[in-house]
Amino acid sequence: MTHAFNAEIYDRRESQARSYCRSFPVSFTKAQNATLTDTDGREYTDFLAGCSSLNYGHNDADMKDALITHIMQDGVTHGLDMHTDAKEAFLESFERIILTPRNMDYKFMFTGPTGTNAVEAAMKLARKTTGRETIIAFTNGFHGMTMGALAATGNAGKRGGAGMALNGVVRMPYEGAMEGVDSLAMIRAMLDNPSSGIDAPAAFLIEPVQGEGGLNAASKEFLHGLQALAREHGALVIMDDIQAGIGRTGPFFSFEDMGVEPDLIPLAKSLSGMGLPMAGLLIRPDLDIWKPAEHNGTFRGNNHAFVTARIALEKFWKDDAFQKQTETKAAFLTKRLRDIAALVPGARLKGRGMMQGIDVGSGDLAASICATCFEHGLIIETSGAHDEVVKVLAPLSIPQSQFAAGLDTLETAVKAQMAHQKIAAE
Repeated sequence: MTHAFNAEIYDRRESQARSYCRSFPVSFTKAQNATLTDTDGREYTDFLAGCSSLNYGHNDADMKDALITHIMQDGVTHGLDMHTDAKEAFLESFERIILTPRNMDYKFMFTGPTGTNAVEAAMKLARKTTGRETIIAFTNGFHGMTMGALAATGNAGKRGGAGMALNGVVRMPYEGAMEGVDSLAMIRAMLDNPSSGIDAPAAFLIEPVQGEGGLNAASKEFLHGLQALAREHGALVIMDDIQAGIGRTGPFFSFEDMGVEPDLIPLAKSLSGMGLPMAGLLIRPDLDIWKPAEHNGTFRGNNHAFVTARIALEKFWKDDAFQKQTETKAAFLTKRLRDIAALVPGARLKGRGMMQGIDVGSGDLAASICATCFEHGLIIETSGAHDEVVKVLAPLSIPQSQFAAGLDTLETAVKAQMAHQKIAAE
């Protein structure tokens, strides 16, 4: 049964806060792996993937079957934080497949269902354990939209939605944020100076790759140096791996093999495997000093998500085959984007892994490129302080032929916009 797209109902009843649908004014009815289908039956290749919430694509068959079976057997849907067979199975798989092989010892805290809930919990726990208030966050960082996480978010437009002062966070320059400035040396100098005005921090909160901030990627040296600085000053390291993790840059955690051991790791987005709401905070065991229910949430026990998350772990992470496939696609993406960037004067590649894009230098140009892509069946979005980065977040499971075709569409769109600019300038 087809359903005609009724745009008027959204204008009449949905809040003005809606955003992505403004760029893609159609109604989608079906989704499979990297393909979305609208009410007219037109297919689109998805290079947005729920902002990295769908690393395994839409409706993975094995996750779908497991979820249907769970539902048909009257499996627990909502259980607050009570013990359930689904939660137990997920925790056992996460320990066996993710933590133990990486020699990682963390407690898993189930927070509310979104990334901002995990960040809030991390910030609260850092303050509780250290007895300090200040969190050092970074330029261009995005950590969520609830008040604590929003205080650590840099984007002025997002912060403007708060309607009040956002406190408790000091901003420092991300690696490479200021031309000619050694960010790490600057942070060290500020913390070593008793007259800098910066109180001893409870924690550093950082994204190894900044998703919404423009695909800025921290180096191994920077992250290692930041951890050493934190240890020196008695602060914790909160490594926000919500968008960059769960395989997006290759390994399960984006900071693997970088010589860092974060104290707190917020996770969300693709954690559930198929886009179901699920977030969590990995906590160094000695920091797990919460009193019962001191931090909780009604929806911290999404059993449907536990079911699909376990299948994702068992299917994609029991060996290194999936990671190697992702790394192969990432190398292909780098090559293609380098060639496309060469079409735009001054453009440059940003990001790493399957979290890359092109800084075209202009938010207007990036928006025009994305709009042209959509006209030709490719869903792709922008990021960055001025929305100047055309950002590729294709599902990691996308078939190679479809991936290549999507990048062909992006290249065609860039060529069309550059030709348009040339005509306009003449």
